Amino acid sequence: MDITTILGIVLAFIFMVIGIFWGGGTLGQFGDPSSVMITIGGTLAGILSSYTISDFMLLPKIIGNAFKQHSFDSVGGINTIVTLANIARKEGMLALEEKVNELDDEFLKKGVMLVVDGTDPELVKNIMEAELGAIESRHQKGIGMVELIGALGPAYGMLGTLIGLIIMLGNLSDPNALGSGMAAALITTFYGSIIANTISIPIAAKLKTSSGNEMLYKEILLEGLLSIQAGENPRIIEEKLYSFLPRAAKEQPKKEEEEARDE
Repeated sequence: MDITTILGIVLAFIFMVIGIFWGGGTLGQFGDPSSVMITIGGTLAGILSSYTISDFMLLPKIIGNAFKQHSFDSVGGINTIVTLANIARKEGMLALEEKVNELDDEFLKKGVMLVVDGTDPELVKNIMEAELGAIESRHQKGIGMVELIGALGPAYGMLGTLIGLIIMLGNLSDPNALGSGMAAALITTFYGSIIANTISIPIAAKLKTSSGNEMLYKEILLEGLLSIQAGENPRIIEEKLYSFLPRAAKEQPKKEEEEARDE
Protein backbone atom coordinates (compact mmCIF):
# COMPACT_ATOMS: atom_id res chain seq x y z
CA MET A 1 0.00 0.00 0.00
CA ASP A 2 1.37 3.40 -1.03
CA ILE A 3 0.68 5.53 2.02
CA THR A 4 1.63 8.80 0.27
CA THR A 5 -1.33 8.62 -2.13
CA ILE A 6 -3.79 7.99 0.69
CA LEU A 7 -2.15 10.59 2.94
CA GLY A 8 -2.20 13.26 0.24
CA ILE A 9 -5.90 12.81 -0.57
CA VAL A 10 -6.92 12.59 3.09
CA LEU A 11 -4.93 15.72 3.98
CA ALA A 12 -6.52 17.62 1.09
CA PHE A 13 -9.99 16.84 2.44
CA ILE A 14 -8.94 17.66 6.00
CA PHE A 15 -7.61 21.07 4.93
CA MET A 16 -10.82 21.77 3.01
CA VAL A 17 -12.99 20.85 6.01
CA ILE A 18 -10.88 23.04 8.32
CA GLY A 19 -11.15 25.89 5.83
CA ILE A 20 -14.94 25.51 5.71
CA PHE A 21 -15.25 25.68 9.50
CA TRP A 22 -12.79 28.56 9.84
CA GLY A 23 -14.78 30.42 7.21
CA GLY A 24 -17.91 30.06 9.30
CA GLY A 25 -19.51 27.41 7.12
CA THR A 26 -20.91 23.97 7.83
CA LEU A 27 -20.54 20.68 5.97
CA GLY A 28 -24.29 20.61 5.44
CA GLN A 29 -23.95 23.59 3.13
CA PHE A 30 -21.80 21.53 0.77
CA GLY A 31 -24.06 18.53 0.46
CA ASP A 32 -26.36 18.41 -2.55
CA PRO A 33 -27.53 15.10 -4.11
CA SER A 34 -28.41 16.65 -7.46
CA SER A 35 -24.92 18.14 -7.77
CA VAL A 36 -23.37 14.76 -7.00
CA MET A 37 -25.56 13.18 -9.67
CA ILE A 38 -24.56 15.71 -12.31
CA THR A 39 -20.80 15.79 -11.63
CA ILE A 40 -20.01 12.18 -10.75
CA GLY A 41 -22.71 10.61 -12.91
CA GLY A 42 -21.89 12.84 -15.86
CA THR A 43 -18.15 12.20 -15.54
CA LEU A 44 -18.61 8.43 -15.48
CA ALA A 45 -20.97 8.66 -18.45
CA GLY A 46 -18.35 10.65 -20.34
CA ILE A 47 -15.70 8.02 -19.61
CA LEU A 48 -18.07 5.26 -20.74
CA SER A 49 -18.75 7.01 -24.03
CA SER A 50 -15.03 7.52 -24.62
CA TYR A 51 -13.86 3.92 -24.06
CA THR A 52 -15.10 0.39 -24.56
CA ILE A 53 -17.06 -1.32 -21.81
CA SER A 54 -14.12 -3.64 -21.10
CA ASP A 55 -11.79 -0.66 -20.63
CA PHE A 56 -14.38 1.10 -18.47
CA MET A 57 -14.67 -1.93 -16.18
CA LEU A 58 -10.91 -1.74 -15.57
CA LEU A 59 -11.17 1.80 -14.18
CA PRO A 60 -11.35 0.75 -10.47
CA LYS A 61 -8.25 -1.42 -10.95
CA ILE A 62 -6.40 1.40 -12.72
CA ILE A 63 -7.17 3.87 -9.95
CA GLY A 64 -6.32 1.21 -7.35
CA ASN A 65 -2.81 0.91 -8.83
CA ALA A 66 -2.07 4.41 -7.54
CA PHE A 67 -2.64 3.13 -3.99
CA LYS A 68 -0.30 0.14 -4.36
CA GLN A 69 3.39 0.17 -3.56
CA HIS A 70 5.25 -0.61 -6.79
CA SER A 71 8.89 -1.45 -6.21
CA PHE A 72 11.13 -1.39 -9.27
CA ASP A 73 14.61 -1.77 -7.83
CA SER A 74 16.85 -0.79 -10.73
CA VAL A 75 20.01 -1.34 -8.68
CA GLY A 76 18.77 -4.80 -7.72
CA GLY A 77 17.98 -5.48 -11.38
CA ILE A 78 21.52 -4.51 -12.37
CA ASN A 79 22.94 -6.82 -9.71
CA THR A 80 20.80 -9.67 -11.07
CA ILE A 81 21.99 -9.01 -14.61
CA VAL A 82 25.64 -8.94 -13.47
CA THR A 83 25.14 -12.26 -11.64
CA LEU A 84 23.65 -13.80 -14.80
CA ALA A 85 26.50 -12.36 -16.87
CA ASN A 86 29.08 -13.97 -14.61
CA ILE A 87 27.32 -17.34 -14.86
CA ALA A 88 27.11 -17.09 -18.66
CA ARG A 89 30.78 -16.11 -18.89
CA LYS A 90 32.01 -18.96 -16.68
CA GLU A 91 29.54 -21.77 -17.48
CA GLY A 92 28.00 -20.81 -20.81
CA MET A 93 24.57 -19.56 -21.86
CA LEU A 94 22.82 -22.86 -21.19
CA ALA A 95 23.67 -22.55 -17.49
CA LEU A 96 21.27 -19.61 -17.28
CA GLU A 97 18.32 -21.95 -17.77
CA GLU A 98 18.80 -23.29 -14.25
CA LYS A 99 18.47 -19.77 -12.84
CA VAL A 100 15.21 -18.89 -14.62
CA ASN A 101 12.95 -20.28 -11.88
CA GLU A 102 14.77 -18.14 -9.30
CA LEU A 103 13.82 -14.93 -11.13
CA ASP A 104 10.77 -12.98 -9.98
CA ASP A 105 10.32 -10.73 -13.01
CA GLU A 106 8.36 -12.34 -15.86
CA PHE A 107 9.86 -9.94 -18.39
CA LEU A 108 13.37 -10.98 -17.39
CA LYS A 109 12.42 -14.67 -17.42
CA LYS A 110 11.14 -14.40 -20.97
CA GLY A 111 14.27 -12.61 -22.10
CA VAL A 112 16.61 -15.13 -20.47
CA MET A 113 14.77 -18.05 -22.12
CA LEU A 114 15.05 -16.37 -25.53
CA VAL A 115 18.79 -15.95 -25.00
CA VAL A 116 19.19 -19.54 -23.76
CA ASP A 117 17.30 -20.85 -26.80
CA GLY A 118 19.86 -19.19 -29.07
CA THR A 119 17.43 -16.71 -30.59
CA ASP A 120 19.00 -14.18 -32.95
CA PRO A 121 19.99 -11.04 -30.97
CA GLU A 122 18.04 -8.75 -33.29
CA LEU A 123 14.94 -10.90 -32.89
CA VAL A 124 15.35 -10.92 -29.10
CA LYS A 125 15.54 -7.13 -29.16
CA ASN A 126 12.46 -6.83 -31.39
CA ILE A 127 10.39 -9.24 -29.29
CA MET A 128 11.28 -7.62 -25.98
CA GLU A 129 10.84 -4.08 -27.31
CA ALA A 130 7.41 -5.06 -28.65
CA GLU A 131 6.49 -6.26 -25.16
CA LEU A 132 7.80 -3.03 -23.66
CA GLY A 133 5.68 -1.09 -26.14
CA ALA A 134 2.59 -3.09 -25.20
CA ILE A 135 3.19 -2.44 -21.49
CA GLU A 136 3.67 1.28 -22.07
CA SER A 137 0.58 1.46 -24.28
CA ARG A 138 -1.50 -0.20 -21.55
CA HIS A 139 -0.15 2.26 -19.00
CA GLN A 140 -0.92 5.25 -21.22
CA LYS A 141 -4.49 4.10 -21.76
CA GLY A 142 -5.07 3.87 -18.01
CA ILE A 143 -3.44 7.24 -17.39
CA GLY A 144 -5.52 8.74 -20.18
CA MET A 145 -8.73 7.53 -18.53
CA VAL A 146 -7.79 9.12 -15.22
CA GLU A 147 -6.76 12.37 -16.92
CA LEU A 148 -10.10 12.43 -18.77
CA ILE A 149 -11.85 12.25 -15.40
CA GLY A 150 -9.91 15.37 -14.43
CA ALA A 151 -11.11 17.12 -17.58
CA LEU A 152 -14.74 15.99 -17.42
CA GLY A 153 -15.25 16.61 -13.69
CA PRO A 154 -14.92 20.42 -13.83
CA ALA A 155 -16.80 20.51 -17.16
CA TYR A 156 -19.81 18.72 -15.69
CA GLY A 157 -19.44 20.86 -12.58
CA MET A 158 -19.82 23.95 -14.74
CA LEU A 159 -22.74 22.33 -16.54
CA GLY A 160 -24.41 21.71 -13.19
CA THR A 161 -23.83 25.32 -12.23
CA LEU A 162 -25.53 26.48 -15.42
CA ILE A 163 -28.47 24.17 -14.75
CA GLY A 164 -28.74 25.55 -11.22
CA LEU A 165 -28.60 29.15 -12.45
CA ILE A 166 -31.29 28.51 -15.03
CA ILE A 167 -33.54 27.01 -12.36
CA MET A 168 -32.77 29.90 -10.01
CA LEU A 169 -33.47 32.56 -12.63
CA GLY A 170 -36.76 30.85 -13.38
CA ASN A 171 -37.83 31.51 -9.77
CA LEU A 172 -37.02 35.21 -9.48
CA SER A 173 -40.47 35.79 -8.07
CA ASP A 174 -39.08 34.53 -4.74
CA PRO A 175 -36.15 36.84 -3.80
CA ASN A 176 -35.55 34.96 -0.55
CA ALA A 177 -34.57 31.85 -2.52
CA LEU A 178 -31.89 33.57 -4.61
CA GLY A 179 -29.06 33.15 -2.07
CA SER A 180 -29.65 29.47 -1.47
CA GLY A 181 -30.23 28.90 -5.17
CA MET A 182 -26.91 30.50 -6.09
CA ALA A 183 -25.10 28.44 -3.45
CA ALA A 184 -26.65 25.21 -4.75
CA ALA A 185 -25.69 26.16 -8.31
CA LEU A 186 -22.04 26.71 -7.34
CA ILE A 187 -21.72 23.43 -5.43
CA THR A 188 -21.46 21.45 -8.68
CA THR A 189 -18.42 23.50 -9.69
CA PHE A 190 -16.98 22.78 -6.23
CA TYR A 191 -17.50 19.03 -6.73
CA GLY A 192 -15.94 19.15 -10.19
CA SER A 193 -12.88 20.90 -8.82
CA ILE A 194 -12.51 18.27 -6.09
CA ILE A 195 -12.73 15.46 -8.66
CA ALA A 196 -10.00 17.05 -10.77
CA ASN A 197 -7.57 18.59 -8.28
CA THR A 198 -7.89 16.29 -5.28
CA ILE A 199 -8.33 12.94 -7.00
CA SER A 200 -7.75 12.75 -10.76
CA ILE A 201 -4.67 14.91 -11.33
CA PRO A 202 -2.67 13.53 -8.33
CA ILE A 203 -3.56 9.92 -9.21
CA ALA A 204 -2.62 10.43 -12.87
CA ALA A 205 0.71 11.92 -11.76
CA LYS A 206 1.37 8.93 -9.48
CA LEU A 207 0.54 6.49 -12.29
CA LYS A 208 2.91 8.35 -14.65
CA THR A 209 5.72 8.14 -12.10
CA SER A 210 5.13 4.45 -11.53
CA SER A 211 4.98 3.78 -15.27
CA GLY A 212 8.23 5.68 -15.86
CA ASN A 213 9.98 3.72 -13.10
CA GLU A 214 8.78 0.40 -14.53
CA MET A 215 9.81 1.28 -18.08
CA LEU A 216 13.29 2.34 -16.93
CA TYR A 217 13.64 -0.87 -14.93
CA LYS A 218 12.67 -3.05 -17.89
CA GLU A 219 14.86 -1.09 -20.32
CA ILE A 220 17.82 -1.77 -18.03
CA LEU A 221 16.97 -5.48 -17.97
CA LEU A 222 16.67 -5.59 -21.77
CA GLU A 223 19.99 -3.83 -22.32
CA GLY A 224 21.59 -6.19 -19.83
CA LEU A 225 20.20 -9.28 -21.57
CA LEU A 226 21.45 -8.11 -24.96
CA SER A 227 24.87 -7.41 -23.45
CA ILE A 228 24.99 -10.91 -21.93
CA GLN A 229 24.06 -12.42 -25.27
CA ALA A 230 26.81 -10.39 -26.93
CA GLY A 231 29.32 -11.88 -24.48
CA GLU A 232 30.37 -8.58 -22.92
CA ASN A 233 32.45 -8.45 -19.75
CA PRO A 234 30.23 -8.39 -16.61
CA ARG A 235 32.09 -5.37 -15.27
CA ILE A 236 31.48 -3.45 -18.51
CA ILE A 237 27.83 -4.47 -18.42
CA GLU A 238 27.50 -3.15 -14.88
CA GLU A 239 29.04 0.22 -15.80
CA LYS A 240 26.82 0.47 -18.87
CA LEU A 241 23.62 -0.25 -16.94
CA TYR A 242 24.47 2.19 -14.16
CA SER A 243 24.62 4.91 -16.82
CA PHE A 244 20.80 4.61 -17.06
CA LEU A 245 20.40 5.77 -13.46
CA PRO A 246 20.52 9.27 -11.95
CA ARG A 247 23.63 10.23 -10.00
CA ALA A 248 22.13 9.58 -6.54
CA ALA A 249 21.21 6.00 -7.50
CA LYS A 250 24.70 5.41 -8.92
CA GLU A 251 26.47 6.67 -5.81
CA GLN A 252 24.36 4.74 -3.28
CA PRO A 253 25.88 1.27 -4.00
CA LYS A 254 29.39 2.74 -3.80
CA LYS A 255 28.54 4.34 -0.47
CA GLU A 256 27.20 1.03 0.86
CA GLU A 257 30.38 -0.76 -0.27
CA GLU A 258 32.56 1.80 1.52
CA GLU A 259 30.50 1.48 4.72
CA ALA A 260 30.78 -2.32 4.53
CA ARG A 261 34.57 -2.06 4.20
CA ASP A 262 34.80 0.34 7.12
CA GLU A 263 32.93 -2.12 9.34
